[in-house]
Amino acid sequence: MIRSNPKLTYAGIAVLAAVVAGWALTRTAAPDQNAMGAGDTAAPGDPLVPVNMPALTNAQQIGQTVFVAKCAACHGTNAGGVDGAGPPLIHKIYEPSHHADIAFYMAAEQGVRAHHWKFGDMAPVEGITRAEVASVIDFIRAVQRENGIN
Repeated sequence: MIRSNPKLTYAGIAVLAAVVAGWALTRTAAPDQNAMGAGDTAAPGDPLVPVNMPALTNAQQIGQTVFVAKCAACHGTNAGGVDGAGPPLIHKIYEPSHHADIAFYMAAEQGVRAHHWKFGDMAPVEGITRAEVASVIDFIRAVQRENGIN
């Protein structure tokens, strides 16, 4: 009788799940880098998507301040992306069910390999703390909700 090791079985399942998830991400059609309407063009540095700003709580304003200081050069002042620099975070790809909050922590701490957009890899954010990332997430999620991304 052959007995399986439960630890090895769980590890195998985790590896298989990671491989399938990675394959699924590479199979997902990449969104148009210019997320504007057909025929519209953006000049380098222009926002890629229009963003409606909500009334922000004090905590979300702190997140916005951190975001502007650490993230806006690539993702735009209101997270609408920057043509030629970085993707909009106010986009369905970044909704919580697809990119959970942990994805933002990991991106800030470790950087991100390009997978949805053609902007290239994202480097880790130098000098940002986990508390600052938490405040940025609070800000981004508030703006996403204002723009119908839940």
